[in-house]
Amino acid sequence: MSNLLTIAAEEQNPLIPPIPELVIGLIAFVIVFGFLAKKLLPNINKVLEERREAIEGGIEKAEAAQTEAQSVLEQYKAQLAEARHEAARLRQEAQEQGAALIAEMRAEGQRQREEIVAAGHAQIEADRKAAASTLRQDVGKLATDLAGKLVGESLEDHARQSRVIDRFLDELDDKSTTAEAAR
Repeated sequence: MSNLLTIAAEEQNPLIPPIPELVIGLIAFVIVFGFLAKKLLPNINKVLEERREAIEGGIEKAEAAQTEAQSVLEQYKAQLAEARHEAARLRQEAQEQGAALIAEMRAEGQRQREEIVAAGHAQIEADRKAAASTLRQDVGKLATDLAGKLVGESLEDHARQSRVIDRFLDELDDKSTTAEAAR
C-alpha cells in the first residue's frame, strides 16, 4: 500500500495544472488580452459610440420631424379655420345680396304693377269719357228726333238741341250718382 500512496503523492491533482503550463498560459493570456485591449477594444468602443450617436441622432431627428409636423398641422388647421370663416362670410354676403336683389325686384314689380293699374284706370276713364261723349251725341240725336216727332215740328236748332241734351244727360248723371252713393 505504501507504494500506492507514494505513486498517488507523486501524481498531482488533475484540476491544478502544472506550474510551467500555468505561467505560459498566463503570459499568453496577458499578451492576447493586451492585444485585444490595444487594437480591438478601441474599434469596438468606436463602433458602439457611433451606433449610440446614430440612434440618439435618429431619435432627435424623429422628435424634430414630429415637432415640425405638429407645427405644420397647426398651420393647416388655422388655414382651414380661416377658409371656413371666409366661406361662411361669403355665403352670408351672398344671402344678403340675394335678399336685397329679391326685395329690389319685388319693389320694381310692385312699381310696374301700379303703373299698369294706373294706366289701366286712365284708359278706362278715357274710354268712359269717350263713350259718354258718343252716347251724349247719339242720345241727343235720338231725343231730338223723338221730341220732334212728338211735338210735330223739327227741333233742328243746334244750340237749343245741345242745351236740351246737356240738361237731360246732367239729370241722368245726377240720378246715377245718387243711386251709387245710396249703395
